[in-house]
Amino acid sequence: MSLEGKTAVITGSNSGIGLGVATELAKAGANIVLNSYTDRDEDHKLADDLARKYGITARYIKADLSNGSEARGLIEAAGQCDILVNNAGIQHVAPIDEFPIEKWDAIIAIMLSSAFHTTAVALPMMRKAGWGRVVNIASAHGLTASPYKSAYVSAKHGVVGLTKTVALETAREQITANAICPGYVHTPLVEAQIPDTAKKYNMSEEEAVEKIILDRQPSKEFATVEQIGGTAVFLCSAAAEQITGTTISIDGGWTAL
Repeated sequence: MSLEGKTAVITGSNSGIGLGVATELAKAGANIVLNSYTDRDEDHKLADDLARKYGITARYIKADLSNGSEARGLIEAAGQCDILVNNAGIQHVAPIDEFPIEKWDAIIAIMLSSAFHTTAVALPMMRKAGWGRVVNIASAHGLTASPYKSAYVSAKHGVVGLTKTVALETAREQITANAICPGYVHTPLVEAQIPDTAKKYNMSEEEAVEKIILDRQPSKEFATVEQIGGTAVFLCSAAAEQITGTTISIDGGWTAL
């Protein structure tokens, strides 16, 4: 399908899942706005590379999504937002009684509150255009829980709830809202963790992936950023016009357990 003429804003998109989603949307013809909290030459080069490779327009806009005003400013600076992909995220692991307050506040701000702020500004743009798609990148942890990840699990459950609310508020319009819930995805960040995990448990890297990292993922295979991006493209297609307010799991069977 072609998304020519549509503009997609993807938060947290200078690497990993966000960049993967941006790439697949660019392949489908959408103009792209990349985002993160840095403002490096390489960030802007990512946008330039997408534009050159796929014949679309692409920009990089710095915004610290822990700040609500900056989250709203990102969409305002984009000027057009037909497709909003809320993807930005961070992680911290600790027992609840030892969880640093500042880490809790940051995770909730970046992963949940920012999605509220960006959506609040994007919806009027979508209504004016008569079409829109909100694609929230939640997680298997938006549907189930793990110990020591209280902030992450809470934020991702909140994203799923926000998605449903947006879907209900836009149900009579040509706007949909859905959440993609990945399990473990093969990203550079995850790849970098494999050698240390293998060393910690005195295993080969292959064993560490299967028995430790992918312990809860029955397929014992990582999802890919291309699969996440391809699902986002599908949710923007005519075939998905009546898919709204739901979650799509890409988790190798994790949430089937």
